[in-house]
Amino acid sequence: MSGVVHVPLPPRDAFTLFTPTGERRWAAGWSPRFPAPALDETEPGTVFETEKAGRRTTWLVAACTPGAAITYARTTPDDCAGIVTIACTPNANGTTDACVGYDLTALTDAARVSLAAFAAQYPEFLEHWRLAIVACLAQE
Repeated sequence: MSGVVHVPLPPRDAFTLFTPTGERRWAAGWSPRFPAPALDETEPGTVFETEKAGRRTTWLVAACTPGAAITYARTTPDDCAGIVTIACTPNANGTTDACVGYDLTALTDAARVSLAAFAAQYPEFLEHWRLAIVACLAQE
């Protein structure tokens, strides 16, 4: 699944919204925990964990082009595992088109059902991101 989130900032600034702690600015409930100190949380190999609805997800920064793109590997036990990519590119008006891709594999039969539902609602999921980012920026 992939889609675009329009961010009313230049790419370098928009990129910070998609880093582990940068997402705290706009994503309600997002609270990454780093099991080991991270001098640069976007450095490949950095590990962090999140929790949502009682489920813990472990994330690993797999690749990063600072200010432009980041790739995360992630796994949620007994649910799904895969890759999340965000690439920030300038659009014609100088703001950002953030291409957000989720390539996930279900690890159980129940997860296949929820992953199919996630895929069906993906455009709405990204629209929620856009609205949350715009609201956050309006308050800053």
